[in-house]
Amino acid sequence: MKIVILGAGVTGSSVAGALASEENDIVVIDKKPHLLSALKSRLDIGTIEGNAAHPGVLEQAGVGTADMVIAVTDRDETNMLACQVINTLYAKPKTIARVRAIDFLNHPELFQPGGIDIVISPEQVVTEAIHNLIKYPGALHVSQFADGLVRLVSIRVVPNGFLTGKPIQAVKEKLADGMIRVVAIFRDGKAIVVNGEALIATGDEVFFVCPRDKVRKTLADLHKLESPIKSILLAGGGHVGKRLAIALENNFHVKVIEQDLNRAKEISNDLRKTMILHGDCTDEALLQEEQIEDIDLFCAITNNDGINLISAGLAKKLGAKKSICLINNNSYLKLLADTDIDLVIQPKLETLGGILRHVRKGDVVGVSSVCGGSAEAIEAIAHRSKNSASGSVVGLRVDQINLPDGVILGALIREQEMIQIHHDTVFSEGDHVVMFALDKKLIKAIEGYFQPI
Repeated sequence: MKIVILGAGVTGSSVAGALASEENDIVVIDKKPHLLSALKSRLDIGTIEGNAAHPGVLEQAGVGTADMVIAVTDRDETNMLACQVINTLYAKPKTIARVRAIDFLNHPELFQPGGIDIVISPEQVVTEAIHNLIKYPGALHVSQFADGLVRLVSIRVVPNGFLTGKPIQAVKEKLADGMIRVVAIFRDGKAIVVNGEALIATGDEVFFVCPRDKVRKTLADLHKLESPIKSILLAGGGHVGKRLAIALENNFHVKVIEQDLNRAKEISNDLRKTMILHGDCTDEALLQEEQIEDIDLFCAITNNDGINLISAGLAKKLGAKKSICLINNNSYLKLLADTDIDLVIQPKLETLGGILRHVRKGDVVGVSSVCGGSAEAIEAIAHRSKNSASGSVVGLRVDQINLPDGVILGALIREQEMIQIHHDTVFSEGDHVVMFALDKKLIKAIEGYFQPI
C-alpha cells in the first residue's frame, strides 16, 4: 500500500515507523528538514520538505497514486485543508485527518464526504483511555471492542500478589467463566507462551478479554480491584485536560491546575462543576495547599513530558494515592523506573490504533496497539469468501483454522451477544472476532482470513 503521511512529529514518526515495518511504500511530508532527516536515518521511506497543504508539494509526493493520506501535522487547519485539497484534485486516496480542537469537532458538517474521509481525535482517544482506567481502578490498560460489549484489560503482577507464581490454569479455575480468556503475558516487554502450565511472575503484564459487565468482578477475583476514585486533580487544562474534566465533573470531584492564565479563564467558562486553579503543577507549595494527600488520582496531562513526569512523581511523593502521567517521547519512559508513578498513557499508541484500523487489509473494525506498538488486539468481521483462492473462517471450526502461533482468539460476538469459544465452535457470516497478535508480523495471516466482501 502506498501511504503519504503529512507531518513528521511525534505522531507522524510513530505512524511511519509502524507502517514502514509492514512493507508499505511510505512518503512523509514536513516543513522541518531535521525531522525528516531523523526519520530517513532509521526508516526506509521517502521524504519531501514543504508545506503539506500545498498542491505542488502533494503532487511531488505522488498523492495522485497513493492509497491513503494520513494528515497528522501539528496544526488542525493544515490537516483539514490538505485533505480538502486532495479530495478535490484526486479521486483515489482515502484521507485521514487528525483534528484536536473541540471547536472544529463540534461542527461535524465540516467533515462531510468529499472533504475528509476519516477524522481522528487523539485527545478524545486519550480521554477515553484515562476515563476507562478511572472506571476500573487497578487495571493497567483498558480498551474496548464490539461496540463496547468486550473489554481488553491488562494488570501488573505484584510481589506476593494473588497471581504471583500461579499457572494460567489456576487463574482460569479461579475465574470459572468461559467468557474470560487470558490472551497474553508480557515479561520484560517480551511475550511468553500462553498455555495452562505457563507460570505468572512478578512484574508480568497479563492481558485478558472479558465481557464489559464482568470486568470489575474479574479484577476483584484477581485481587486487583482498588478502592473507587472520588477526587481527581488534573495537571494541565489543554485539549486533553478540558475534555477529561468535561467527562468527569458530573461524577467526581475535579480540580484543574493550568499555568496559562488566559487558558484557565477560557476553560472555566465551559466547566461548570470543576475548580480551575491558576498555577504551576510542579509547585510543591501549591500541591500541599490543595491537600494533595487527600487526592485519589493525580493526572499529569500537560503538553510537556518533563513537567508531566516531575509533577506526577512529586504528587505521589506528597501523598497522592495514585498518579497517571502522559508521555509522548519514548526517552522519558526510561526514567519512570525511578519514580512512584502508577500509570503511563502514550497518546501516539492510542492514536496509532485508530489509524491502523483503517490501514488493515481485512474487514477490521477495531485495533488496540499495546506493548509499545509491538503487539495488537484486533476485531475483525468474518465473511464467506467469494473467491475460492482466498481464505475465510466462515463454516470452519476453531480447530480447523490454521492461525499461526502467537495469534490468540479472545472473543466471539454473534448478533450483539458474546458467546464462548471452544475447539468445535463454528464461525458464521458476520461474526465479530477479537484476536490478540503477540507480534505485528502475524497481522498479515489474520488479514487473509477476514477479507471484506
